[in-house]
Amino acid sequence: RQNPRTPERSRDLAADGGALSMSHNDSRSFFNLSQLVLSAGQIKPSPALKHSKITYFEVEIVDVQSKKQICIVDKVPPASTILDVKHKFHKACPQWYPSRVGLQLERNGPFLKDSISIQSLAVSSIVTLYFTDLGQQVGWTTFFLTEYTGPLLIYLLFYIRLSTIYDQVESRKNFRHPVVHLACFCHCLHYIRHLLETLFVHKFSEGHTPLKNMIKGCAFYWGFTSWIAYYINHPRYTPPSFGHKQVSYAALAFLMCEAGNHFINVALAHQTNSGNRTCFPSPTYNPFTWLFLLVSCPNYTYEAGSWISFTVMTQTLPAGIFAFLMVIQMSLWAQKKHKLYLKRFYPEVRRKAAMIPIIF
Repeated sequence: RQNPRTPERSRDLAADGGALSMSHNDSRSFFNLSQLVLSAGQIKPSPALKHSKITYFEVEIVDVQSKKQICIVDKVPPASTILDVKHKFHKACPQWYPSRVGLQLERNGPFLKDSISIQSLAVSSIVTLYFTDLGQQVGWTTFFLTEYTGPLLIYLLFYIRLSTIYDQVESRKNFRHPVVHLACFCHCLHYIRHLLETLFVHKFSEGHTPLKNMIKGCAFYWGFTSWIAYYINHPRYTPPSFGHKQVSYAALAFLMCEAGNHFINVALAHQTNSGNRTCFPSPTYNPFTWLFLLVSCPNYTYEAGSWISFTVMTQTLPAGIFAFLMVIQMSLWAQKKHKLYLKRFYPEVRRKAAMIPIIF
């Protein structure tokens, strides 16, 4: 055995003790550093700067006739629509409110719809649009209410036989035929139905129509109503040639056409509200909707039938002329709608007529 207290052994132990103390200090320092990192939380890199570039458009408004620049609407976002541009244009030029402004991409092109986005029209950062003054505008609801209220009131003024229109002595002397009262009822029913459907059934677009169109429509309806009512309510009015049978059958046909017209309008309005535009309206259990099997615009068919029945019931020349003009006008409207239906519902509308089977 060697004495552990020899100088060599003492030096070895001193060296081992120094190494142990150094390793213990290193581990303790590493532990403290770990605690510091954990207490500071996760090390996050510095956030990178996002360079988001938003492109704005400049819309140049040019007069369609003089080709002179009216104004420039700047800082128009890409998501803006034509209606937004019209509002900004109205702020720059207060004399032209949005419904009066017509914007075109080309001079001879169609007017752009309010829902079209500027981004879909832009080729560069500058978009040139041509301005047309559409004149004073009115809403569609105002248009139809004014157009239909006039005939209702005008006919009643002739029905009560005002002294300024008819001779009072002759009015008291002559007896009124029952068809006069029936004609007043049917005429008022027709326009009351139109007014109620305008308020509660029809869903008009947010667009407007020029005031001159309303004046022309009122002149047509009000003028013919005055002409028709004057003869039917005249003291010398004579009843139809075939008497009671002619009046009864014509009145029954008139009421059936009015009911059919109403149910067709309700069916079309229900289709628009439900949003189901993938298929053409199909007939239901209601027999008045079965006309959808033959024509694409049965509301015009019923409307024409109402005025033809009214003409047969009263047997007056003004009513016949009015019915003839209405048939021509509605056939034109029906053919125009039929072409639109062919583009959207070709397989279902292909074999249908527009308004009258076989003829139109």
